[in-house]
Amino acid sequence: MTFENKKLTDQTMQRVSQIFKVLSDPTRISILYLLEKQELNVGAIAQCLGMEQSAVSHQLRTLRTANLVKSRRDGKTIYYSQDDEHVLDLLTQAVKHTKHIQ
Repeated sequence: MTFENKKLTDQTMQRVSQIFKVLSDPTRISILYLLEKQELNVGAIAQCLGMEQSAVSHQLRTLRTANLVKSRRDGKTIYYSQDDEHVLDLLTQAVKHTKHIQ
């Protein structure tokens, strides 16, 4: 398959760029790894990362806007989880690449 056959639309390239911008923050990467196998609320994430809940909430909002995490409400508590397995695949490949080039 040639490059011409794989050509991306401007809209797709823009969206990919936005996703990588969101993934460029170490705190957001940490949150995504925490949500790998379980859903957590803001307080639990903040405790695991040693951060204030307000700071974690801000990062979660960014991740939700990018459709990288989803949320569900249970009473007054909101639980967060990864939106799909592709998110973890991206991170895993980035880690493998980083180790490869070191």
